Amino acid sequence: MKRVFQGLALGICTVAVMSAHAQTATFTLSSPDLSSGRFDNQFVLNGFGCKGQNVSPALQWSNVPSGTKSLALQVYDPDAPTGSGFWHWAVYNIPADTTGMPRGAGNSAATLPAGAFGGNTDFADTGATGGNGNYGGPCPPEGDKPHRYIFTLFALAVPQVDVAGGVPKSGSSGLYGFVLNKGVGAALLGKASFTATYGR
Repeated sequence: MKRVFQGLALGICTVAVMSAHAQTATFTLSSPDLSSGRFDNQFVLNGFGCKGQNVSPALQWSNVPSGTKSLALQVYDPDAPTGSGFWHWAVYNIPADTTGMPRGAGNSAATLPAGAFGGNTDFADTGATGGNGNYGGPCPPEGDKPHRYIFTLFALAVPQVDVAGGVPKSGSSGLYGFVLNKGVGAALLGKASFTATYGR
């Protein structure tokens, strides 16, 4: 009888471990359009010497942390020869119940998820993206080794990151990067990211 109880206890322990594992599933971000890890011409900038179509790639995410009230997206090129990298896309206050953005969502404010807004990027006021805050595809200098484009999705315990961080909607991506990574403190519940490359 003692052996039976030991078996039952072991079974309960195993179930508890499995349950805990199920609750900590990894927060992930990916793109079916960039599954090769490289940008096709459709997603490359049409400007500054590049001849792409500048369509924002589709994104999908899963296992958003419990307690998330909004999401934020930033896309950054750390290899740009600027001394500070280059910001290509930013979307803030994405509703927590969304599971992705379709191809082209970043090309107009009207196609972003309801309640979300496109933040400023380093293409602001250049006209290359059709308006401030819209997606700007890769266009590294010719002859550079392929640049890395890091897509990062932030899960936040606040519904409006601009309000929580006390920053204007027109703030730079660098300012929002500080708010997201440090300024909101414990309200940052998790980050998911992937990297794609492009060179010419």
